Amino acid sequence: MNYSTVNSTTPNASMFISVQMCLFSINFLFGLPTHSYISWLILTGTRSGVASGYFNLNLSICEIVNCLNCMLDIIKIWFPNLPMATMFLYGLAITGRPLFQCLICVERYLAVVHPVTFLKYKPLRYRVICSTAAWIICIGPCLLNMLILASKNIYAQTWFLLMQFLPFLSIQLFFLLAVLRVLKQSGPGERGREREEENHMKRRAFCLILITTVNMVIIYVPYIITGLFFILTQQFLLAPWATSLICYVLAGFVQPVLYLHQAGKLSCLCSS
Repeated sequence: MNYSTVNSTTPNASMFISVQMCLFSINFLFGLPTHSYISWLILTGTRSGVASGYFNLNLSICEIVNCLNCMLDIIKIWFPNLPMATMFLYGLAITGRPLFQCLICVERYLAVVHPVTFLKYKPLRYRVICSTAAWIICIGPCLLNMLILASKNIYAQTWFLLMQFLPFLSIQLFFLLAVLRVLKQSGPGERGREREEENHMKRRAFCLILITTVNMVIIYVPYIITGLFFILTQQFLLAPWATSLICYVLAGFVQPVLYLHQAGKLSCLCSS
């Protein structure tokens, strides 16, 4: 949600503008170097490493564009020709991030629940095809989002937000919960050290998926609840929208931190 469309007629508008600009600054200052580092790690890795992290690479590229758009949103006060560009790029934040997160969730689902199918579609070319399709799909919502924001129709913005977040969240939760259910089940009986190592790996994977599931809820549910409340009551309260934006921006750092932890780049969080 771009609050600039309602700030001019809303009490305490300056406070909410300050919150928005502060969050955009945090996203730019911390998100840009973090996602740039992740992209560099994936691109400079081995070929198998690029293949396994290809969806994460695309997600990081999408987040880099979002971070740059946050900077554009901050400086557009001095450059009046930028708003149309920022309106277009807002579509990546609304559609691009959840779309690539869905691809990551599907990949994890196949790896755990259908390993044979996962091995069949493991080569890099299949990931390139899926990612290319995802980027093409993002063009439509970006153009539509630009038109909706330009119209300054708050109802249309809210409906657009819900139509993006509800399906993506449902898909992600379906696959993540399916993976959690499989990981919670006991595997075939093995004894000794191999069984202990398998249980340790399953526990780590279970914790990773559980954290990801909770993170998805924190990112999208506040926006969904706030949007539904606005549509049903026709009361626009900026405090819930600002809270949703805080959750969306700050919870967005969980995914890159988890990736860096898995890559062994956060020694303070890595445990043997």
